[in-house]
Amino acid sequence: MRHVTTTLSAMVFSRHASSLVTLACALALGTRGAQLQAQSATALPSLVVTAARTPQPAETISVSVREFDGDALRASPTVTLDGALRAVPGFSLFRRSDSLSANPTAQGVSLRGLGPSGASRSLVLLDGVPLNDPFGGWVTWSQLPRESLGAVELVRGGGATAWGNAALGGVIQLLGTPVTGTSARFAASVGTFGTHSAEFGVTHAIGNGTLQILGRAFETDGFSLVATQRRGAIDVPAASDHRWLTARWRMPLGENLEATFTGRTFQETRGNGTPYQRNASRANFGAVSVNGQPSKNFAWTASGYGQGQMFSSTFSAVNAARTVETPASDQFAVPSTAVGAAWTGAWTHAHGGRTSAGADARDVRGETRENFTYTAGAYARQRFAGGRQTLGGLFALHEQPLGAGLTATLGGRLDDWSETDGHRREADRVTGAVLRDDRYDDRRHLEFSPSAGLVWRANDALRLRATAQQAFRRPTLNELYRPFRQGTTVTEANPALGTEHVTSAELGADWKRGSFTLGATVFWNELRDAVGNVTIARGPGTFPVVGTLAAGGLGRQRLNLDRSRVRGGEISATWRAHENLTLSAEALFDDATVQRAKVAPALVGKRLAQVPRHSATFGATWHAPLGITVTPRVRWVGAQFEDDENLLRLGEVVIADLGVSRPLGHGLELFLNVENAGNARVETGRSADGVVNVGTPRLWIGGVRGRW
Repeated sequence: MRHVTTTLSAMVFSRHASSLVTLACALALGTRGAQLQAQSATALPSLVVTAARTPQPAETISVSVREFDGDALRASPTVTLDGALRAVPGFSLFRRSDSLSANPTAQGVSLRGLGPSGASRSLVLLDGVPLNDPFGGWVTWSQLPRESLGAVELVRGGGATAWGNAALGGVIQLLGTPVTGTSARFAASVGTFGTHSAEFGVTHAIGNGTLQILGRAFETDGFSLVATQRRGAIDVPAASDHRWLTARWRMPLGENLEATFTGRTFQETRGNGTPYQRNASRANFGAVSVNGQPSKNFAWTASGYGQGQMFSSTFSAVNAARTVETPASDQFAVPSTAVGAAWTGAWTHAHGGRTSAGADARDVRGETRENFTYTAGAYARQRFAGGRQTLGGLFALHEQPLGAGLTATLGGRLDDWSETDGHRREADRVTGAVLRDDRYDDRRHLEFSPSAGLVWRANDALRLRATAQQAFRRPTLNELYRPFRQGTTVTEANPALGTEHVTSAELGADWKRGSFTLGATVFWNELRDAVGNVTIARGPGTFPVVGTLAAGGLGRQRLNLDRSRVRGGEISATWRAHENLTLSAEALFDDATVQRAKVAPALVGKRLAQVPRHSATFGATWHAPLGITVTPRVRWVGAQFEDDENLLRLGEVVIADLGVSRPLGHGLELFLNVENAGNARVETGRSADGVVNVGTPRLWIGGVRGRW
């Protein structure tokens, strides 16, 4: 007798379970049901939720999927979670710096070079709920658990039919530990640059329900973000601290029916490399999900969530000698809210067919409130700008075996989006006189996102796959309405931005023989109307749109580029050379160029900013004598460009990381990690005046973790 036993997070530790229970719909807290067959000794294939929002055997999925279990994430020799995910060459943030030092607005995700912008063109989820910032689309990685994660599913080039808006490049889903049984875990660490952290998780059965409490506190003094050659008296370490607390309650509501309630709060403050430049974030979140299985062939999930957050940030201009900074803007408040609701059903049919279908909705409101134009020791002007976005979608996906090892998948999604209350109001702070009061027309449109896939298991060793999809992304409220100034560079918003669209296709092969596994994929993406920060003026002088620029200053505006092409190939290999030694390697070739741009013809043929042409990782896991585990990792990142005009080059770099751990008994483990062991110079940014920003230097972290 099969039955629903747990939520999405429980499924993380049930990778060999046979399941019909579905993940929560887009934009809502999902739950993955696990159906366990008692006393079964048969190893069933691992299941992947993210590609289709229902559990699917990984071997039947036509898109590229990379899975990390919780133990692999904890063993990664990095401080941050996004640093651990860089083991996949196609994964990166907007810039090379990770969330240890990057401004939150630069933490958007790029997959295979599709989406190199702070807004992110990939959807990031925690147990089914979007983590992309409601106002700006970036991802605050520090609000995510590390020790308390059960798994991560990284879908490159797929998932848009299931998830809709913002999934152009793919979907990354982080899955929590199960809300079931009684258990406890903790980790504490200290390191260089005054870095220390603690994280805990407690799960306890209470009556018919189960309570889970998770929490984390982190603090670092940080390091300077400017290379030593140009570092001046104004440059200080980029310190940061954050803390969060999560509570989850799971309880049965009846036979084959259960609910999960979640509440989360998060706070963070950051320094951005100079005394004046700082930012702060606060967020609160609540969700409920109910899932059930009225029959062995049908399961459903209904869920909803709400979140409210506040962000603030300051920006300055620094003189050439880097001895004095002048305030440029004070983004003193960015309130935003998001609410979502969804329903998903999953059916199994005769002859092995599966169908999932559902509906979801999301409503986002946000506004930037900031002071700007600093003169005579005070800000002269104030700006309020923002609006509202609403999206609702219907989707259906069907998977059907065709015989002879062949499986086909066909899907479609229809989204209705609207934008209302778009505004930008600017006033004199002294007199109160209104200098600008723009109200933008409401907009609305329908989007269709089809997908198709084919998987052929030629024999026990070889699997071939092909897939294609169309996807869309609406520009964020930040891109539409908020201009900003950083240093001598001014970037203007654009309320007339069009919707981004992409047509994607890939062919892949996976081959396994004994202890050796080899995978290869070629991919092609035709991106239309991509939003880019396009250079339209150079100082000194006064120009339309961007206003007055100082000598060496740049004026940019967010504009749609008619067509960009991102194509390439990736290859991966894993070899278990010995029962105690596993070796792995992955490489990515990425040709990302502008094909047509009426607004800036000079960009045609240029490479997309922040996308290296080549990247690779090499790793190993060695279970050495005395219980010691050694996990070295080497990353090579090829040269890339900081800017749209390909004038500011960031050099290639090789980064070596090393992790060592040893069990102490009684559920305890001692660990020591060193990031960037060779202290390589990681160029993360370059300005027109020659200032180079750098990423994490050599960083030691040691600590202890326990699990009971």
